[in-house]
Amino acid sequence: MAEAAESPGDPGTASPRPLFAGLSDISISQDIPVEGEITIPMRSRIREFDSSTLNESVQNTIMRDLKAVGKKFMHVLYPRKSNTLLRDWDLWGPLILCVTLALMLQRGSVDSEKDGGPQFAEVFVIVWFGAVTITLNSKLLGGNISFFQSLCVLGYCILPLTVAMLVCRLVLLAEPGPINFMVRLFVVIVMFAWSIIASTAFLADSQPPNRKALAVYPVFLFYFVISWMILTFTP
Repeated sequence: MAEAAESPGDPGTASPRPLFAGLSDISISQDIPVEGEITIPMRSRIREFDSSTLNESVQNTIMRDLKAVGKKFMHVLYPRKSNTLLRDWDLWGPLILCVTLALMLQRGSVDSEKDGGPQFAEVFVIVWFGAVTITLNSKLLGGNISFFQSLCVLGYCILPLTVAMLVCRLVLLAEPGPINFMVRLFVVIVMFAWSIIASTAFLADSQPPNRKALAVYPVFLFYFVISWMILTFTP
């Protein structure tokens, strides 16, 4: 059977119209500006130049970093809810505190069999391994804090315990006895509580409300182990 001839006006067989066929009919008014310059305002250039640290001297860079570390120390000494440690985090302060604490806890005996006290590497590993473990636990519990922010807070909050170690070293210069031990015990307990309060003031809001206890408990153990090493230290 012969197929019926299709009429040219059939809408089903009409050839498709080009997609951009109508753009040639669009005219641009002469009043609309189509030219311009892409430039950066002078104030933005000056602000960007001032915030850059590539042209500052090494002394200015060191002083700026030391001032930032000092401000974070003040936030730990006067704990309050603040985002300074979380926003402007760094690891210089925790490194300084960890090295200082490890040096003060290091025993002077060469014979490790007669001296059961912690050595520099042991203290260093305990502090950083504990901080990393607490940080991973915080992330697994759903905390909205980054890895290095948590390390920064935990490291800076060792400051009260470092002060306790310094005070205990001075107290140990006197005659050993029960009064000596009671003074060291009181100092360590106060500084231990200070570290807990300071760390929870920065980390509590970063955890889900129903999991704050699970996040604070490892922090308690972390500072308790450090406090126990300070209390049991004998020269």
